[in-house]
Amino acid sequence: MQFNQLGLSKAVLSALDAKGYTVPTPIQAQAIPPLLEGKDLLGIAQTGTGKTLAFIAPSIDRLIASGKRAQPRGCRMLVLAPTRELAAQIAESAKAYSKGQPISVATVFGGTSVHKNKVDLARGVDILVATPGRLVDLLDQHYLILLGIEIFVLDEADQMMDLGFIHALKRIVRELPSKRQSLFFSATMPKTIRDLAGQFLRSDPVEVKVTPVATTAERVEQSVTFVNQAEKQSLLTMLVRDPAVERALIFTRTKHGADRVVKLLAGNGIAANAIHGNKSQPQRERALGEFKAGKVKLLIATDIAARGIDVSGVSHVFNFELPNVPEQYVHRIGRTARAGKDGIAISFCADDERPYLKDIEKLTRQKVTVVPLPADFMNESGKIKSTRSPVSISRDEENGRNGRAMQNQRGARPTGGNSQRPSGQGRPGGQGRPQGQRDGQRSDNGGNRYPDSRAGVHQARPAGERAPAQARPAGEQRPQQARPAGGDKWAHLDQRPAQGEQRRADAPRGAPHGERSQGDAPRNYARPKGKFTGRPAQPGQRQGGNRPR
Repeated sequence: MQFNQLGLSKAVLSALDAKGYTVPTPIQAQAIPPLLEGKDLLGIAQTGTGKTLAFIAPSIDRLIASGKRAQPRGCRMLVLAPTRELAAQIAESAKAYSKGQPISVATVFGGTSVHKNKVDLARGVDILVATPGRLVDLLDQHYLILLGIEIFVLDEADQMMDLGFIHALKRIVRELPSKRQSLFFSATMPKTIRDLAGQFLRSDPVEVKVTPVATTAERVEQSVTFVNQAEKQSLLTMLVRDPAVERALIFTRTKHGADRVVKLLAGNGIAANAIHGNKSQPQRERALGEFKAGKVKLLIATDIAARGIDVSGVSHVFNFELPNVPEQYVHRIGRTARAGKDGIAISFCADDERPYLKDIEKLTRQKVTVVPLPADFMNESGKIKSTRSPVSISRDEENGRNGRAMQNQRGARPTGGNSQRPSGQGRPGGQGRPQGQRDGQRSDNGGNRYPDSRAGVHQARPAGERAPAQARPAGEQRPQQARPAGGDKWAHLDQRPAQGEQRRADAPRGAPHGERSQGDAPRNYARPKGKFTGRPAQPGQRQGGNRPR
């Protein structure tokens, strides 16, 4: 069977011919005809079987045939994906298959500009590919309306559940219109996923199951090597130096572990990039772009990217650390042997990871071939470690190693005083710190903070103690400043120089002849009292003026 026998339009067929697709995969051959009829679909297929083309191609034909237009801040087709990489991959496929057609495609996911998302949605789009988190944010801000959706697609539903998107999905389903076509795809189908599918699909969906649940690709050659955790890096360095490794994906269990593998490979002169959740969106796109272009043949990733990387020509997949969730193993090795090609999956298993290997073999219902360590491995490992250039330790890694010790050191460090004392112990007697001892230093003017004419104003005194009031004999009044007789009350503050005196060249404008000691004269911005007060109206006058009636 070929694509031209499935009922697709000529425009979509020409786009598929340009991509080199002529023969559909099993899920594409079974899913495209019922989707063209507008039926709901429940698809169960492992990763790498062509699910994206199975729902994008017929949906484009249905959107064009309906002839409707997307409303502002709305979309006609909504595709939900668990990761940013998978969302970007689906959007690229939609643009490629709708080339030459009046179909607009937009993406909405975290790590990108929210303002750009609002601009893209302002006039409405035909196909919107999004992750649940950013989609809910736009819904809460009223920048997105889902009432005009004709087709709804939920891809990789099992990973949605693993990442904790269940509450976001329930929030989204309440906004969807009841009259729509729903498509539900998952690589595994446990009871929780089937219950979730019942909330999105109608009572009679078409179920397509092309492979048994949680089975690995047939064209992948799987093997496992038992090695200590400390020797995994040397074993990986030896294997990736093989010219047969054309393009490889290396999976780790943690984000910091991925960064460490990149640094140690760089120490041995092997270029690699890392992609994980701690990387910004531009960094993730740059790493994935260099890997696709062939500039860097090694990409270190965590499970967040296990289903979002669709790169042709991946010859090897290395499980540097076995996943603690056995389903993730299926998705990891599914990155190779795509589009009918063969692939190799090599796993490193430490002693504490043997239970993970048993769970994987139980899930996939097949034994993984055990491959021993290479001959003279310990000597080669010693050479690799001795020739490795020093790797600088990042601040995060240093804090992770010595986190508790650094906290103890910070607690014992003095907080600005001159003498070291235990943390939490104050100065005896409630006394404060002398002013000159701020930040562990003492000035040369006897502890005064200001060495100018104001010296002595800010003298240090014990904390909480007021300055003593100056004693004054009983009955004595506060001395008043002498004023010129018969002059204005502000005459003593006149800042003009006397007649015949010259103003100093360095004196500020408005300053008296000499140093200004007390600053400018006080200014009173309040309304003067007694001015603009209303007078009572006289007989024969109106309240608003003195004009006779």
